[in-house]
Amino acid sequence: MANYIQREDYLNKLIARRDNDEVKIIIGPRRCGKSWLLKKIYKDYLLQHGVGEEEIIIVSFDIEDETSDADLSNRETLKKYLYNKIADEDKRYYVFLDEVQEVDGFEKIVNGLNAKENVDVYITGSNSKFLSSDINTLFRGRGDEVRVNPFSFREFCTDRDESITELWKEYYTYGGMPALRKFSSEEQKVSYLNRLWNKTYLDDVVERNDLRRRDVLESLTDSLCSSVGSLTNANRIKNLLESVQRVKVDVATVHSYIGYLQNAYLFEGAKRYDVKGNRYYDSIQKYYAVDVGLRNARLNFRQQEPTHIMENVVYNELRYRGYAVDVGVVESRTMKDGKSTFSQHEIDFVITNGREKAYIQSAYRLPDEVKREQELYSLRKTGDSFRKIVIVGDDIATYTDSQGIQFMGLFSFLLSKENFL
Repeated sequence: MANYIQREDYLNKLIARRDNDEVKIIIGPRRCGKSWLLKKIYKDYLLQHGVGEEEIIIVSFDIEDETSDADLSNRETLKKYLYNKIADEDKRYYVFLDEVQEVDGFEKIVNGLNAKENVDVYITGSNSKFLSSDINTLFRGRGDEVRVNPFSFREFCTDRDESITELWKEYYTYGGMPALRKFSSEEQKVSYLNRLWNKTYLDDVVERNDLRRRDVLESLTDSLCSSVGSLTNANRIKNLLESVQRVKVDVATVHSYIGYLQNAYLFEGAKRYDVKGNRYYDSIQKYYAVDVGLRNARLNFRQQEPTHIMENVVYNELRYRGYAVDVGVVESRTMKDGKSTFSQHEIDFVITNGREKAYIQSAYRLPDEVKREQELYSLRKTGDSFRKIVIVGDDIATYTDSQGIQFMGLFSFLLSKENFL
């Protein structure tokens, strides 16, 4: 058995999509493990299940990889190479194209390969050319997307002997980028995370979007990292950049640059959802970093608030499990001194799978009854019977209170495979 983290959840997604006559598109931020998943984990699986080595064709265009097949980045050269490799119509071929967006017009080659009955096509990508909204256009409605993120906490703990609290401290500080496992010192980890920001992520965003204001991109990145889990919008960020960081910028530019960072899979936005009114608030949302270690490194490890980091990790775990995630709002009116008072109460996460729904609060501590009541009030005010869960930072045994609200410890949540819906 190969000695590496299997990433079974992602592997199973690829296995389920094998030979389904669609282009398998593995997306996610650079260096999160997409290439390893495809070229090592999935390749090993195919070899162990009867596929011959010569029937697996791998071409990599990663410009930062010394083994890159850059000489095949010309579309016609690549086409000729691949069609020579798949010439035997009696064989079933598996074609892996890694970081294929480096090839101009790659979709034409991919569509041509996918049209052949004896070829199963898999590609990886890390930028806006692989947005979900564009997949059907690029691949004629035959694209099947698999989103890959850095290690979850459960994956991070694989083959580790330290206590769970030690592992959590390391994870919430440095995050789950796979390459960190090969570094032994804190200095090496910090240096690697900073290199990712400066030489991989931001350079890529600037180049691919032809940005003229790198200063705005840098400041905006800092702002999003600093405010994870806080409600904001482009106008608020504009004002913050101008007042605090002395960066002059307009709202349209801020909005566009946030989109570029999301397209690079570095941040995700969670929309604000009115639970009782069944509607979204368009003007404001929360942003979460795809990896808390990257977020911390960008801020030079200055702002490591456990409440916000825990909330970010919980959000990422819910997305890892495939849920759509919104920020919930419960509106209510109460009478006080003969006057009607309007108020809004937040639910950290409203999760759905297309059919069912559940509410989740992330509460680092519940030290007293006042704090406990604050966390539970919005859950009680939803007026429905959907599942309600409070995840607390303490390592507690899971239990359900008299009102049907479930409480579970953070580690129990992160290490389990429980399906909430």
